[in-house]
Amino acid sequence: MTSRSGTNERRIQALRDLIAYHNHRYYDLDQPEITDVEYDALVDELQRLEREHPLDGPKESVIEQVGGQVSPEMGIVSFSPPVLSLNNVHNLDELKEFYLRVAQGLGEQSPHFTGELKIDGLSVVIRYQKGRMVQAATRGDGLRGEDVTANVERIRPIPSMLSQPVSMEIRGEVYMSRSAFVALNARRKEEGKAVFANPRNAAAGSLRQLDPEVTASRELSAFFYQIRRIEPQDAAVAHITTQYRTLEFFRELSLPVEEHFRYCETLDDIDDYVREWENQRDSLDYDTDGLVIKLNDLATQVRLGETQKAPRWAVAYKFPPEEVLTEVVGIEISVGRTGVLTPTAILKPVLVAGTTVSRASLHNEDILREKDVRVGDFVFIRKAGEIIPEVVRVEKTLRPDNTTPFQFPSQCPACGSTVVRLPQEAAYRCTGGMACSAQLREAVIHFASRDAMDIEGLGEKTVDLLLEAGRVKRVDDIYRLKEDDLLALSRFGRLSAAKLVQSIERSKSQPLHRLIFALGMRFVGQRVAFVLAERYRTMKALEEASYEDLVSIPDVGERIANSVRTFLSEPLNQEVIQSLKKMGVNMNHLETTLAGEERAEDKVLEGQSIVVTGTFHVMPRKNLESWIAELGGRVVSSVSSRTDLVLAGEKPGSKLQKAQTMNVPIVFEQEFFERMAKEGLTPPTG
Repeated sequence: MTSRSGTNERRIQALRDLIAYHNHRYYDLDQPEITDVEYDALVDELQRLEREHPLDGPKESVIEQVGGQVSPEMGIVSFSPPVLSLNNVHNLDELKEFYLRVAQGLGEQSPHFTGELKIDGLSVVIRYQKGRMVQAATRGDGLRGEDVTANVERIRPIPSMLSQPVSMEIRGEVYMSRSAFVALNARRKEEGKAVFANPRNAAAGSLRQLDPEVTASRELSAFFYQIRRIEPQDAAVAHITTQYRTLEFFRELSLPVEEHFRYCETLDDIDDYVREWENQRDSLDYDTDGLVIKLNDLATQVRLGETQKAPRWAVAYKFPPEEVLTEVVGIEISVGRTGVLTPTAILKPVLVAGTTVSRASLHNEDILREKDVRVGDFVFIRKAGEIIPEVVRVEKTLRPDNTTPFQFPSQCPACGSTVVRLPQEAAYRCTGGMACSAQLREAVIHFASRDAMDIEGLGEKTVDLLLEAGRVKRVDDIYRLKEDDLLALSRFGRLSAAKLVQSIERSKSQPLHRLIFALGMRFVGQRVAFVLAERYRTMKALEEASYEDLVSIPDVGERIANSVRTFLSEPLNQEVIQSLKKMGVNMNHLETTLAGEERAEDKVLEGQSIVVTGTFHVMPRKNLESWIAELGGRVVSSVSSRTDLVLAGEKPGSKLQKAQTMNVPIVFEQEFFERMAKEGLTPPTG
């Protein structure tokens, strides 16, 4: 019979091994397999067993290890003092225990705290010398981190030079916004690359790159929240005595700070803060997995001190993850405009994070195989970045006996063409091209979309009607449509048909960069399309551009150059472009007249950093931001001392208040367009 002590020893060792494994998955591989709640449950069990049954052997438990391993390829940075993590609590009772423990340790009845949102990203430590960034590192294992200075210098929201010449070492969190995460995964999916599981993994993978150019391309952001060390002689920093004042000081230095921090004088204040953000966090464009409650007075923090792993004066309140169990009733293959086959799990409808979910992308074969999702399985669903439904894992204890692994089709489900998986790509592709009805459908929808030719009224349902009726067989057929063609379709009356024809006619005057983007060349997004339009000025010049000339452009690499040359060399694509030209579609850049004569473009906003906030009536906000860029301005997401102007519409929110506090110039919608009119500039239509 096995002794109880032997059972405890084996369980302790098993827990140590399991926690070490999950630490490696989270910190080193950026590929966590379990939720924070599940991880914390393992840690809690191990802590209890180690307390009750102390074993001989290593004095340091795996629990006391702060982070992951560091990569020697990145260069090593040593930390003194160590970079600690936080202890976690998961409910208000545990939070109250922390509050009372701090009060008891200080001998005070009501200690004061600062509450901050806990950003789900990658911790970084940055050292500034006389205001200039001299070093940046990941947290690593808490004692040593990876040198990512060159990468952090390429993250636009993080200043290389502060607004004051202070010398200090600070800590913050690098993250990827939900919108940037969705856009990045869309690009990677289009390129046949593996997609990221969530914004945190995407941020970590983007920051820990050997090539800073990769980091620069990923739209990372950051928030800062702690002064770790200051130079003794630096009086500008030495007068900071509270955590709340630290965050205000960071804003004065042009460092990005998560703006929803709060001074909490009582336990009730903390409870209110928790309840508020449990309900409101879905409204943010970045992931927050909890709140951090910190003792406000910095000197008192020092009095309380820390354990080997975590400070005694702060705690992380973790939001409960919302994962819901449901059944996979089917796996469906969809075909994108470039022929990529994407598997999607069809689910028994279930409520997740406030919305009903009935579908979840499985991305590609590799992810589908790794998770081993089958029809008939029961799976846990959550929203990646609180936005995109994803399958977290299969509950294999509920798997029926008759399930079989899903097999990708060898022929396109839309057109029957051969399906291939190209070397070094994660995606299967249909080889049918424009002959594939699914690719044609997506190509037409993309061509007419708001960021492309912006043909109002030509949405998915209308495209489906046109394809079914045989009215559109390639994108240039859009410009052959007459009112009578539309009146022959269901859902169209005289007025709606006339409106769509007018919208199609207006789209002919869209600038060249929109047409380039609309054509749907692989790897050519909006930014690259604008770069190409700026460089070549006319479609004819772009068509004649050589591979060598294309690849010499800073924002165009070999892959994009190959894609552009391949697309423009295809006889069908050449025919479509010539057809568009004959039907009057503009083939010139903004600075070039239709007669081919150059004119000096008005760059009245050249070099200005502009924050756009609120709702606008003259034109959609996205179009307004594009117009500002065309006029030479740079649209930025947050207000800082380097912001030249805040352009405010209706309901501008906290950015307007921040601009007022920082004395940043503010212009409202009507005044802005009046100023532009005085310069002889009118907003583009559509």
